[in-house]
Amino acid sequence: MFKNGCTNVHYEDHSGRPNLVTDELTIKINEKIRENHCLTITQLLLEFPQISGSLLHEIVVRKLGYHKFRARWVPKLLTEDYKKQCMAASLEFLKAYHKDGDPLLDHVVTGDETWVKHVNCETKRQSMQWGHKSSPRKPRKCF
Repeated sequence: MFKNGCTNVHYEDHSGRPNLVTDELTIKINEKIRENHCLTITQLLLEFPQISGSLLHEIVVRKLGYHKFRARWVPKLLTEDYKKQCMAASLEFLKAYHKDGDPLLDHVVTGDETWVKHVNCETKRQSMQWGHKSSPRKPRKCF
């Protein structure tokens, strides 16, 4: 290098293969993962065929900081809207009971709650999700 008269030791731009990992591509990958945390690298490859699997994995894990973890399904995590609906239904029933008394109870049918899982994963591996290092260790799905 120095024999040719070059005295600069810093990296210089040179022609060659262009860098495939752009900020735009990284943002698109991040958006896809945020849309569906259960995506696998193989499924992401179908969305981004212009890059290899190892490069995609490196973007997801190293650049975006995601890691895979198993998600547990906990049906008892209820939204505020659902809690309000339950409270309103309970108050309506109490008002009807105060109005009609015990004969109202003859028309009430009770039973246990049945929780139906929205996404049926066949294996534990399929239930894994992407999350950042700052994500909770044991995330929970609520359907």
